[in-house]
Amino acid sequence: MFSYLRCLLLLLLSVSGFAQNLPAFKHVFIVVEENNNYSSVIGNSSMPYFNGLAKTYGLGTQYYANTHPSIGNYFMLTTGQIITNNDSYTGTVTADNVVRHLLTAGKTWKAYEESLPNTGYIQPDVGNYVRRHCPLSFFSDVVNSSSEKLNLVPFTEFASDLANGHLPQYSFITPNLCNDAHNCSLATADGWLKKNIAPLIASSTFKDGGLLIILFDESGNDNNHGGGRVAWVTVSPEFSKLGYKSTTFYQHQNTLRLMMQGLGLTTFPGAAGSGSNMAEFFK
Repeated sequence: MFSYLRCLLLLLLSVSGFAQNLPAFKHVFIVVEENNNYSSVIGNSSMPYFNGLAKTYGLGTQYYANTHPSIGNYFMLTTGQIITNNDSYTGTVTADNVVRHLLTAGKTWKAYEESLPNTGYIQPDVGNYVRRHCPLSFFSDVVNSSSEKLNLVPFTEFASDLANGHLPQYSFITPNLCNDAHNCSLATADGWLKKNIAPLIASSTFKDGGLLIILFDESGNDNNHGGGRVAWVTVSPEFSKLGYKSTTFYQHQNTLRLMMQGLGLTTFPGAAGSGSNMAEFFK
């Protein structure tokens, strides 16, 4: 009887995700694309690079955004809460968040934002840069710190940080309004990924314990589970189960949990605290 109960408990824990072990990742990266349905992306011949990654590494086939419009999803990816659905929000977020936990754990971070005018910029939208796509720029832990603001950097720094071995342990990467498929085509977004992300995947730094997630923040016209079904791909040359497709239901809080726990953190903000860690994608 004891053996039966023990096996049952282990099974339940495994299903819930809490008993599943994650690899120890050295660097984690997230790239957020915009406003397209899963069915518009997966299998689309206009996105050969992205679909190649989906076939080679890990694909979440039942991954859903949390809300509409964009900003609530970006906050869920970094605070485990929607915070607001006002895309014009300009306040300061004091809620628990990923930066707070990274700093407590002694981890390094950067937000690489394409078309950001200058390092530490926390002012309104300008050109193809929109602040609502840079959730870390709203956190009190960043806004009120002269040193942490310096981790909000233009994407142009990404290539040099990669080349010089200066990548942080946690990277939040946002293409601009054209290259994230918000204002331009999926083909444009795919070309940007091939140009800018392929060198990362090919690097010795990334091959040694790197984790990359590329996802869409919300669907184009689907409201299921709040924000609709979207494409979600994970890449880890060292740890991915190759060609793996998951049918498990996941949302943005699971991505937040995966990235943080993968770096060895043991506490998590908001819904990430009770979300499963997506360990099924890894060896």
